[in-house]
Amino acid sequence: MPFEPKTPAERIFCALDTTDPAAAAALAAKLKGTVGGIKLGLEYYCSTGADGFKAVAQTGMPIFLDLKFHDIPNTVAGAIRAVAPLAPKILTIHTQGGPEMMRRAAATAAEEAARLGVERPVVVAVTILTSLDGRDLNAIGVDHAVDDQVVRLAALADECGVDGIVCSPKEIRLVRAATREDFTLVVPGIRPAGSAVGDQKRVMTPKEAVDAGASVLVIGRPITEAADPAAAAKAIAASL
Repeated sequence: MPFEPKTPAERIFCALDTTDPAAAAALAAKLKGTVGGIKLGLEYYCSTGADGFKAVAQTGMPIFLDLKFHDIPNTVAGAIRAVAPLAPKILTIHTQGGPEMMRRAAATAAEEAARLGVERPVVVAVTILTSLDGRDLNAIGVDHAVDDQVVRLAALADECGVDGIVCSPKEIRLVRAATREDFTLVVPGIRPAGSAVGDQKRVMTPKEAVDAGASVLVIGRPITEAADPAAAAKAIAASL
């Protein structure tokens, strides 16, 4: 199931950097109508659990639950069954869990959504984290260049029936050429012109990323640390 945004704003998922459910919900409420949804990550979910998810979801904002499941196939399938009742809009796994894990993840997401009568999450697989570069890959025994490894993992995810992948802006065009037309590309490492790069090593502006073929833009600090987060989000959407 591809992600199909109807407006530029719907492409933007704001990554929250907090473990406070009240603060997360308040920011989500402020951003409603200016972004397509909210991304909740591993730190937030480990700290607040399903209740923290629900605190943000009650604002009516779609949720990208970024837990990056990576384990044996049975365990990942069980984890997906555990979060399926929350009905996240987007859910992440790791490509490096292998073909069987990815196939089981995609199938389980569809089966559980049908059983529960909720919308099936868009399951996307992480390729290479945007905090990593070629030296980092070499350090863990991967001899391929970053670009080559991302394309290799993206093509594998496509073959396994996953809805899309997470990649850096720099690999968008390469992945587009190696996967089906409706493959969803979720792209972090997005920084509006003039923004600080932070801990990201492979970045691009929002407009550049969309023009290259990004489906979803994950943007955190340029929105959350702005004096007026809603205005910052609107400006980014307008730039698209």
